[in-house]
Amino acid sequence: MLHWLGVKPSYSRPRVSDDNAFVESLFRTAKYRPEFPPTGFTELAAARAWAAHFVYWYNHEHRHSGIRYVSPAQRHAGHDAKILAQRHALYVQARERNPRRWSRSIRSARLPCPAASSQTLTNSV
Repeated sequence: MLHWLGVKPSYSRPRVSDDNAFVESLFRTAKYRPEFPPTGFTELAAARAWAAHFVYWYNHEHRHSGIRYVSPAQRHAGHDAKILAQRHALYVQARERNPRRWSRSIRSARLPCPAASSQTLTNSV
Protein backbone atom coordinates (compact mmCIF):
# COMPACT_ATOMS: atom_id res chain seq x y z
CA MET A 1 0.00 0.00 0.00
CA LEU A 2 2.83 2.43 0.87
CA HIS A 3 4.54 1.76 -2.44
CA TRP A 4 1.25 2.25 -4.31
CA LEU A 5 0.74 5.62 -2.54
CA GLY A 6 4.31 6.70 -3.28
CA VAL A 7 5.30 6.73 0.39
CA LYS A 8 8.77 5.56 1.33
CA PRO A 9 8.46 3.15 4.25
CA SER A 10 10.40 3.71 7.44
CA TYR A 11 13.04 1.17 8.36
CA SER A 12 13.45 2.20 11.97
CA ARG A 13 12.03 0.40 14.98
CA PRO A 14 8.27 0.73 15.56
CA ARG A 15 7.10 3.52 17.86
CA VAL A 16 10.44 5.37 17.77
CA SER A 17 9.78 9.11 17.83
CA ASP A 18 13.04 10.22 16.24
CA ASP A 19 12.35 8.49 12.91
CA ASN A 20 11.62 11.79 11.18
CA ALA A 21 12.37 14.77 13.40
CA PHE A 22 10.79 17.29 11.02
CA VAL A 23 7.46 15.48 10.89
CA GLU A 24 7.51 14.85 14.63
CA SER A 25 8.06 18.57 15.22
CA LEU A 26 5.18 19.41 12.86
CA PHE A 27 2.86 16.95 14.65
CA ARG A 28 3.78 18.38 18.05
CA THR A 29 3.10 21.91 16.82
CA ALA A 30 -0.30 20.81 15.49
CA LYS A 31 -1.22 18.86 18.59
CA TYR A 32 -0.47 21.75 20.96
CA ARG A 33 -2.36 24.43 19.04
CA PRO A 34 -5.11 25.87 21.28
CA GLU A 35 -7.80 25.12 18.69
CA PHE A 36 -6.85 21.44 18.34
CA PRO A 37 -9.82 19.45 19.66
CA PRO A 38 -8.81 17.51 22.80
CA THR A 39 -11.14 14.63 21.97
CA GLY A 40 -10.31 14.43 18.27
CA PHE A 41 -12.49 15.17 15.25
CA THR A 42 -16.04 13.90 14.87
CA GLU A 43 -15.95 13.74 11.08
CA LEU A 44 -13.42 13.70 8.26
CA ALA A 45 -14.57 17.04 6.83
CA ALA A 46 -13.88 18.76 10.16
CA ALA A 47 -10.38 17.24 10.31
CA ARG A 48 -9.64 18.36 6.76
CA ALA A 49 -10.89 21.89 7.41
CA TRP A 50 -8.80 22.15 10.58
CA ALA A 51 -5.73 20.79 8.78
CA ALA A 52 -6.13 23.24 5.89
CA HIS A 53 -6.31 26.15 8.35
CA PHE A 54 -3.31 24.79 10.27
CA VAL A 55 -1.17 24.39 7.14
CA TYR A 56 -1.93 27.97 6.10
CA TRP A 57 -1.05 29.26 9.60
CA TYR A 58 2.11 27.12 9.75
CA ASN A 59 3.40 28.35 6.39
CA HIS A 60 2.27 31.99 6.37
CA GLU A 61 1.88 33.21 9.95
CA HIS A 62 4.03 31.06 12.24
CA ARG A 63 7.59 32.33 12.67
CA HIS A 64 10.10 29.47 12.78
CA SER A 65 13.17 29.64 14.99
CA GLY A 66 15.24 27.49 12.61
CA ILE A 67 14.93 30.13 9.87
CA ARG A 68 15.49 33.21 12.07
CA TYR A 69 11.83 33.82 12.96
CA VAL A 70 10.44 34.35 9.50
CA SER A 71 7.61 32.29 8.04
CA PRO A 72 8.33 29.47 5.58
CA ALA A 73 6.37 31.38 2.91
CA GLN A 74 8.57 34.44 3.41
CA ARG A 75 11.67 32.26 3.22
CA HIS A 76 10.44 30.37 0.15
CA ALA A 77 9.56 33.60 -1.69
CA GLY A 78 12.96 35.13 -0.88
CA HIS A 79 11.56 37.90 1.32
CA ASP A 80 13.56 36.80 4.35
CA ALA A 81 16.75 38.63 3.33
CA LYS A 82 14.96 42.00 3.34
CA ILE A 83 13.11 41.21 6.59
CA LEU A 84 16.33 40.17 8.32
CA ALA A 85 18.18 43.25 7.05
CA GLN A 86 15.41 45.50 8.38
CA ARG A 87 15.44 43.64 11.69
CA HIS A 88 19.21 44.04 11.96
CA ALA A 89 18.96 47.79 11.24
CA LEU A 90 16.34 48.07 13.98
CA TYR A 91 18.64 46.28 16.44
CA VAL A 92 21.51 48.62 15.51
CA GLN A 93 19.31 51.68 16.12
CA ALA A 94 18.11 50.30 19.45
CA ARG A 95 21.68 49.63 20.54
CA GLU A 96 22.74 53.16 19.59
CA ARG A 97 19.84 54.65 21.58
CA ASN A 98 20.53 52.57 24.68
CA PRO A 99 23.97 50.85 24.63
CA ARG A 100 23.76 49.76 28.27
CA ARG A 101 20.85 47.49 27.41
CA TRP A 102 23.11 45.33 25.25
CA SER A 103 25.56 43.09 27.06
CA ARG A 104 26.66 41.21 23.94
CA SER A 105 26.67 41.63 20.21
CA ILE A 106 23.54 42.10 18.13
CA ARG A 107 21.75 38.95 17.01
CA SER A 108 22.90 37.54 13.72
CA ALA A 109 20.93 38.64 10.67
CA ARG A 110 22.64 36.04 8.50
CA LEU A 111 20.38 33.74 6.56
CA PRO A 112 20.17 30.14 7.74
CA CYS A 113 21.39 27.39 5.44
CA PRO A 114 19.34 26.93 2.22
CA ALA A 115 18.24 23.41 3.22
CA ALA A 116 16.10 24.80 6.04
CA SER A 117 13.40 26.17 3.73
CA SER A 118 12.81 22.92 1.86
CA GLN A 119 12.31 20.99 5.08
CA THR A 120 10.02 23.51 6.72
CA LEU A 121 7.48 24.36 4.03
CA THR A 122 4.53 21.99 4.06
CA ASN A 123 2.82 22.04 0.69
CA SER A 124 -0.41 20.18 1.21
CA VAL A 125 -2.82 18.77 3.74
